[in-house]
Amino acid sequence: MKKGERRKLELLQIAYRKFVTAGYENTSVEDIIEEAGIAKGTYYYYFESKEQMLEEVIGMMIEQEAEAARQIAGSLIPIPQKIVGVFASMRPSGEENSIQGALHKAENILMHNKIRKRLMDTIGPILSGVVEEGIAEGIFSCDNIPQRVRMLLTIGGDLFDEGQFTEADVAVFIDMTEKLLGAKPGTMAFIRDLIGQG
Repeated sequence: MKKGERRKLELLQIAYRKFVTAGYENTSVEDIIEEAGIAKGTYYYYFESKEQMLEEVIGMMIEQEAEAARQIAGSLIPIPQKIVGVFASMRPSGEENSIQGALHKAENILMHNKIRKRLMDTIGPILSGVVEEGIAEGIFSCDNIPQRVRMLLTIGGDLFDEGQFTEADVAVFIDMTEKLLGAKPGTMAFIRDLIGQG
């Protein structure tokens, strides 16, 4: 890693820690500069704005989530559990909620959409691979896999991101997932128990 790349990564790691502990809104560019011990000009050499830094911090988080998703996809657990495991890998840790929360503010809607697309582009192929594996094993029966995966990620993300869902929502999500992937009824029923433990 080149010196400039290393310095940029250091700044992103400082920002990540600050955003997690103090919150994005309560962290100023000056706070990051002070901890890094750099001049303001150095900061702006790497980042046009605090918003760009937030976008790159979230990109770093997505890469970590994708690595976890790849580990799950390559594991020996049953295919339906892999689907849920890949989904679960996309959820930020509790301490990262303050960073994710910044994306849900009205002024950050464009960045939210950009990050969502990046998440789809990163996690989608991993999940598609798991669905293809399920088709090969006779667990799923479907075509247009990338499109089905995108639907699954969109609906699941919208439903579970906010954490506000009913038992009926979960039942419909299970039914929809089974139908979307061409699975036998009951294949994904274990999701209900997992959510009950959450």
